[in-house]
Amino acid sequence: MKNWLKIVMIFVVSSTVLVGQNPDYKSGVVFKKLFLDYQTANGGKFTNFKDYKHGYEIGYHRMLSNNVALNLPLRYGVVNSHIDSITQLEKRVLSLDAQFQYQFNDLGPDFIPYVLAGVGGVYEKVGDFNVQIPVGLGIYFRVAPNAFIQLQSEFRYSFLEKRNNLAHGIGFTYLFGHTDKETMPEEKPVLDSDGDGVPDDLDLCPFEFGLKALNGCPDRDGDGIPDYLDKCPDEAGLKAFDGCPDTDGDGVPDYEDECPKVRGTIANKGCPEAPTIHDSDGDGIPDDEDECPHEKGPKETKGCPDRDGDGVPDHLDKCPDRPGLRLYEGCPDTDGDGIPDHKDKCPTIPGTVANDGCPEITKEDKKTLEIAMQAVQFQLGSAILKPESYKVLTQIAEIMSRYPDFNLHISGHTDNTGNPSLNQVLSERRAKACYDYLLTKQVSASRMSHTGYGESRPISSNANDKGRALNRRVEFNLIPRE
Repeated sequence: MKNWLKIVMIFVVSSTVLVGQNPDYKSGVVFKKLFLDYQTANGGKFTNFKDYKHGYEIGYHRMLSNNVALNLPLRYGVVNSHIDSITQLEKRVLSLDAQFQYQFNDLGPDFIPYVLAGVGGVYEKVGDFNVQIPVGLGIYFRVAPNAFIQLQSEFRYSFLEKRNNLAHGIGFTYLFGHTDKETMPEEKPVLDSDGDGVPDDLDLCPFEFGLKALNGCPDRDGDGIPDYLDKCPDEAGLKAFDGCPDTDGDGVPDYEDECPKVRGTIANKGCPEAPTIHDSDGDGIPDDEDECPHEKGPKETKGCPDRDGDGVPDHLDKCPDRPGLRLYEGCPDTDGDGIPDHKDKCPTIPGTVANDGCPEITKEDKKTLEIAMQAVQFQLGSAILKPESYKVLTQIAEIMSRYPDFNLHISGHTDNTGNPSLNQVLSERRAKACYDYLLTKQVSASRMSHTGYGESRPISSNANDKGRALNRRVEFNLIPRE
């Protein structure tokens, strides 16, 4: 025992002697997942991974020099009792170590292997307290200037018989601290003679206050051309004309244009040639300005016809005979629901975009229509409605009164039992029976249609009674009126 303590003390003294210049990040915390092996060193096999137990570690990390670090890990885990004991027990263990690491920093900043040694006390809840000497190796992988992923394996010699063990871990180390200002390079003063925020060595006009975007040179007229390149520094102009304006846009800069406010030609020094006006459709708008030179139209629509006078020319107007809004391509929005009439399936009643301009059908009414598929019943093999069907059909009639902009399509369906031709006829007659009943409830014939599909559109398998029952149905679908 004394000899081992001497070895640890020699290691501690030799480590502290190595202390040199402190790194930027001195202290940190360690979190680690452990795999505890108490069987390999006591007669077991290293490859019996199923016998490894689990543990956890949280610790304090302190850099003593560029190469030497002190770790104080606190560990908790569960291990087996002696492997030759009559009854194998799982014991909870708690330990505290003092470990020293020597890090090999010369292999690279992001890949730091190390060796370790130390001493620790181990408390076993069912067993004796024992002292252990850990030695091992590990490696850090840098993921940030002060954060590392860590892998470590160690052999732990115990002063208690048959408690030698191996401990392997994977974890995360985070260091705290700050960069030592004394190690930072001294900043050279930046000279900016004109105070415009552009250093003199980058400033093309170092003694005139200017703009960063123009490399420190002024631009009095704000046209993006520095004054020293601008032939008209007090008038905003174009780069193509060295910063001078072209008021009439004829391609001749004003300082060369003999008619600077009248569009002309370059050949005539910016003045117009002898005027030749062509107006093919006689609407008072010259052909070169008329977007429809062969059709008469007002000036407001650039010479194009506008039959409804809404300011949208006919060739762009989706509703050329009804005044509308430019926002809606010249069409009106009669019900004011934000959907123009030419896209609105219910143009006189406000609705939603999701429902093409028609009112949304409530969840309750949708549920009634869904239930009606199975709730409408007929006498066996016929199109005669059973009395219990009248209630749901009456509810459908009430729904039709609440949605005057919708039509109703009734479709009959059968299972595949029997002759297909007879099934087709039966489905048509059953759909017609529902149609006839709704007529008695004042639902207009113009708002209803009915069709039979026989066995052609099953919604379930015809291989069992349940599926065939689902396929025998009448569907009621609300459709927005065109």
